[in-house]
Amino acid sequence: MASDKPLPFAYQFAAGAVAGVSEILVMYPLDVVKTRVQLQQGKGIGNEGYNGMMDCFRKIIKNEGASRLYRGITAPILMEAPKRATKFAANESWGKFYRNLFGIAKMDQKLSILTGASAGATEAFVVVPFELVKIRMQDRASAGKYTGLIDCVTKTVRNEGPLALYNGLESTLWRHILWNAGYFGCIFQAKSLLPAAVGKGQQMRNDLIAGSIGGTVGTMLNTPMDVVKSRIQNSPKIAGSVPKYNWAWPAVGTVMKEEGFSALYKGFLPKVLRLGPGGGILLVVFTGVTDFFRKFRADRGYP
Repeated sequence: MASDKPLPFAYQFAAGAVAGVSEILVMYPLDVVKTRVQLQQGKGIGNEGYNGMMDCFRKIIKNEGASRLYRGITAPILMEAPKRATKFAANESWGKFYRNLFGIAKMDQKLSILTGASAGATEAFVVVPFELVKIRMQDRASAGKYTGLIDCVTKTVRNEGPLALYNGLESTLWRHILWNAGYFGCIFQAKSLLPAAVGKGQQMRNDLIAGSIGGTVGTMLNTPMDVVKSRIQNSPKIAGSVPKYNWAWPAVGTVMKEEGFSALYKGFLPKVLRLGPGGGILLVVFTGVTDFFRKFRADRGYP
């Protein structure tokens, strides 16, 4: 993204993978807290309830130990490489496709939103099984059910069937379409408004600001879908019964009816604190790695 000339797909994929793993290592505890708050139905009352982000942090550390803030990280670490790699590589590929389709020489904001949404839909198909395992391992009620990643996958498939790993695909599609549309659309607009970067330091500053703004706006757009996705994926499939949370938009209606509109933004604070700065980290690392790859290729005479 530091250059108009895109790298080959393999290099974009690798850069996205490095950026994703860097972000998850720094920001993962906020994701655990976000999921715990989202899965909680009603108000957080008592020693096992959470009435906010800091209360959740405090109770997890006090009652379960600080290591619990990294429970389930194996799934997202394994997921982050293909997830973020797919995000950036698909965004570049969709951008090229749409520019050719519409006969547009350079990206504009409308095209950035469209390519971001398309990249988000592509990314969703990759991440659903990893997300489902992560959600179930992060839930406090599931702490004793699974001994690890493989155990969670094995028990889910054995008890609910292999297709259960794609439970929540529809809500995940909506979540990623909305986030990526906001993220890449805002990056384009923010970069056009920021002073032109002179040198790597200013380039990093612009990427951090633009990525943080994009991550914040994307989070504002997709949090309701993230709330219902967490609940859909944490609902086991039981033969002969219909889960309370099954499809995205009806689930949104159920949450609003039973808990009020504000419940659709449960976990928003830890989520935006992760994905706002996290979006900046993603863009900075992705740009830095792609710049390294461009220099590496140029030194060896590749176009």
